[in-house]
Amino acid sequence: MTASDFNPQKLVEFVKEKFATISAETLGWLAIVVIHCSTIPTLLAVWTGLTDRLPSVDMVLLVWAGLGLFFAKAAIQKDMLNVVTIGLGFIVQAVLMALIFFK
Repeated sequence: MTASDFNPQKLVEFVKEKFATISAETLGWLAIVVIHCSTIPTLLAVWTGLTDRLPSVDMVLLVWAGLGLFFAKAAIQKDMLNVVTIGLGFIVQAVLMALIFFK
């Protein structure tokens, strides 16, 4: 490749395309992590005895519904990394709830 073959417009298009893909992936991962973490502080506080107030049922149901939709989307797209990640998040939250309720 010589200096005369260099096309700055193609470089800009390549960077924009790759940045958009990476940003969308990153935002998707952050969304899943934040949704999973939304109920964990309260569940840990109840489990350790710092509070006796459980998170409201409607919040937990909405969080789990959102995660269920993310899980279905990942399963349809055959995105095994997200399927495993969301599945593990469900397991962790279910274990925490079980530890609280059967304490």
